[in-house]
Amino acid sequence: MKIGIVIETNKPEVVWNAFRFGVIALKANHEVRVFLMNEGVEAEDIKDEKHDIRGQIEQYLAGKGQILACGTCLKARHKDATNVCPISTMKDLLTMVEESDKLLTFG
Repeated sequence: MKIGIVIETNKPEVVWNAFRFGVIALKANHEVRVFLMNEGVEAEDIKDEKHDIRGQIEQYLAGKGQILACGTCLKARHKDATNVCPISTMKDLLTMVEESDKLLTFG
């Protein structure tokens, strides 16, 4: 199954759980893509003592999960693209939605 995940927040527990779900879905042999938008583009910068977000992102990427990030949202926060947050567009989000069998939003 193709699963799309949209993360729209920078709340540590929510972002951590979204990537945990992505990791589990990849381990179950699903194809998973995450689109970061709004405050979600701040995901890799979140530091939290209770939730190892960076670790979950690394596991997700190691499992061949794909991450896309809203270029406009990055620009609004004066952030550049990174390996975790490559610049993407609304067209990329539309494609992800159209190609996904299931779509989840965390935000």
